[in-house]
Amino acid sequence: MSVLRMIYLALAVWGAVHPMYWFVTHMRETGTGLSGLIDAWYVNASTTGLTWDLTIAAITLTVWVLAETWVRKNWLALVAIPATFCIGVSCGLPLYLFLRTRAV
Repeated sequence: MSVLRMIYLALAVWGAVHPMYWFVTHMRETGTGLSGLIDAWYVNASTTGLTWDLTIAAITLTVWVLAETWVRKNWLALVAIPATFCIGVSCGLPLYLFLRTRAV
């Protein structure tokens, strides 16, 4: 495995673990679960703007993954889509780059 692929994989793992730590911490502190976490994303204009920024980035990444998967027939790369929407762009993008750079 190339150094670049190892970097992509490390970033995907970091992008899954680090944000999830803060999400779980928030849910434990407030006791509101996932609905409380989602409500927190819209408490002010700053967090709402960041939420929309990441949503647009996630949709753009999804379009790119679908377009390239259709051409390259790298079907495994489709796992980046649920990773993006269930974990976040910080996991989905490096995961897709990791999967995209493997030999097909």
